[in-house]
Amino acid sequence: MKAPELIDWAAPGPYRVAFSTRGGGVSDGPFSSLNLGLLTGDEPERVFENRRRLCAAAGVDPERATMAWQQHGARVVRAAPTGISTAGAAFERCDGLWSDEPGLAMGLVTADCLPVAVCRAAGEPALGVLHVGWRGLLAGILAAGVRTLGGAGSLAAAVGPGIGPCCYEVGEKVAAPFRAAFGADIAPGGRLDLPLAAERALVAAGCDRVERLHSCTACDAERFFSHRRDEGRTGRQGIIGYVVG
Repeated sequence: MKAPELIDWAAPGPYRVAFSTRGGGVSDGPFSSLNLGLLTGDEPERVFENRRRLCAAAGVDPERATMAWQQHGARVVRAAPTGISTAGAAFERCDGLWSDEPGLAMGLVTADCLPVAVCRAAGEPALGVLHVGWRGLLAGILAAGVRTLGGAGSLAAAVGPGIGPCCYEVGEKVAAPFRAAFGADIAPGGRLDLPLAAERALVAAGCDRVERLHSCTACDAERFFSHRRDEGRTGRQGIIGYVVG
C-alpha cells in the first residue's frame, strides 16, 4: 500500500503542518487517489478511508480531528474535535480553524485555492489553517487568521500548493480589486498571482515570515487536483496541522 505523499512545512515551533497531494489513497477515476473532498461525486467511504490514511501519515487520531464546511469567506473559528472519517460530523461553516490544544488536528481541502498555515513562532503555541480563494482573500481571511492568533509580531506562515499566475486567467471584475488591494503587478495580462497576493496580505497583517511552496495545482496533474484544469470534476487535496504535545 502506497503511503500518502505529504509536503511538510518546517514550522518554527511545536507544530506538524503538512500539505497533501493526490497520491496514496483509494479513490479512482477523476478522484484518483487521495481525494479528501466529500462534495465531489466520489464514493463517501473512499473519502473517509483517504482521510484516515492522511491522519495516519500525519500522526494524528482522525476522531480527534476536525474540518470545516468551507464558505469562501473570512470567518475563523476555534477548532473542536468532531472526527473527520465518518458521516455526520458537525463541522463549522467557516474558512479558517485555529487551536492551541495539542493533538487536535485541523484539516481543510482545496483544488486550486490556497491552503495556508499561520502559527505563533514565540510565546504560547497556537496554529491556524486557512482556505484562501480569491473571494476569501478579498474578504480578509488572512488578516482574520492573523488577528485570531494575536495580531502582529512573532508570527510565521506557509502558503501551500494552489493555482499559479501561469494558469489563472481572470476577468477585470476580479483583477481590478486585486490591483487596488495588492498592487498593479498582481494581475499582469489578466493572470492573477494569487500566491503573491496571499504573501502580501500576510505581511501586511503582521506576519514576520512567509514561505511559499511555488507549486501550481493546474500545471501538475500528477501530484494535484485542479478544479479549473479538470473542469470541476476532480478531487481535493488539502492541509492538515496541529500543535504537537
